[in-house]
Amino acid sequence: MSESISSNESIPSSRKKIIVLGSGPNRIGQGIEFDYCCVHGLLAIKECGYEAIMVNCNPETVSTDFDVADKLYFEPVFWEHLWEIVELEKPDGVIVQLGGQTALKLARRLHDKGIKIIGTSYDNMDIAEDRGRFSDRLKELEIPYPEYGTAFTADEAIEVANRVGYPVLVRPSYVLGGQRMRIVINDTEVENAVISLLKHIPNNKILIDHFLDRCQEAEIDGIFDGDDFHVMGVMEHIEPAGIHSGDSNAVLPAFNLTPLEVTTMELYAEKIARALDIRGLINIQFAIKEGKVYVIEANPRASRTTPFIAKAYGIPYLNIATKVMLGAAKLKDFTITKNLKGFAIKEPVFSFDKFPGVNKELGPEMKSTGEAIRFIKDLRDPYFRQLYRERSMHLSK
Repeated sequence: MSESISSNESIPSSRKKIIVLGSGPNRIGQGIEFDYCCVHGLLAIKECGYEAIMVNCNPETVSTDFDVADKLYFEPVFWEHLWEIVELEKPDGVIVQLGGQTALKLARRLHDKGIKIIGTSYDNMDIAEDRGRFSDRLKELEIPYPEYGTAFTADEAIEVANRVGYPVLVRPSYVLGGQRMRIVINDTEVENAVISLLKHIPNNKILIDHFLDRCQEAEIDGIFDGDDFHVMGVMEHIEPAGIHSGDSNAVLPAFNLTPLEVTTMELYAEKIARALDIRGLINIQFAIKEGKVYVIEANPRASRTTPFIAKAYGIPYLNIATKVMLGAAKLKDFTITKNLKGFAIKEPVFSFDKFPGVNKELGPEMKSTGEAIRFIKDLRDPYFRQLYRERSMHLSK
């Protein structure tokens, strides 16, 4: 009879430690963009004198290379695995802002266990993630947003949809890449959407909000350090609202918005960052209709466009943001100069050839698996003109 032997090859050091949570495996709705965020975050952590510990399970990423972090745990980004690592390492804190929605979803478990979350507090992140709480906060700030209501059952959802007016967007809280989001136009479609949603995500709070049809969509990525707010970039989507931001071609800087609309977006972004007491990164999605700017949602973390903006402008934004999260620096400590001649276009990358049976129609649920970057000198570029022509044809239907 063989004797069972348990062992642990990971010997914790006596150094001050920070754990960074990655985004797990690539899949539809999430590409490799968050790996860039994690890598630059790890480098910033080491520069600040901490031991940088990475938790991720994707062998194709740079963050899981043996020489990037001081210590790598090649484990699934699930609570059971994370809790064992935290108990062993006893870190000074955990960063959840760099690994996308996968990492952010673990914030509540960390908070409940009394583990320090580096940067924005759990409660303030929860306000942004909980669709109902966020809309309530926008109302307090007197920031325009689509009419909405929350529901937990199909009957409640139908009642809300009739109150706010069709078409409506049915969406859950705390999801990756617009998972289970649907644009619906009548009671039957609302009922079917809610039943399907609750089947796959039981007990989720459902937000029903009026869908602003035929309007322009844009987004802002920013950093807030408690005193100053910095706009990393204003990106204007080429496709109209209704296509997930991850599936949209987007242009940096904005090319067709008025100066007043851009200024209004920046004002709203700063008001939200201050109200949520953000420490580090935030991404805010906007809809612009007939000159009026509406806030659709806010993500209190790095977005998939954060690396795009950093590369387009040639600025180490993730290094800066991580040091702000750690409290090791303020925005005023950095000299930030944007270097971009012309425009940068974010192109979504799809993998439909790998999944021939997948529905290729784009909508509010993300289907891309990555993105590419294209630089153009001006708006007369043939590639851009073709994209914009296709958008105009879509709107005219």
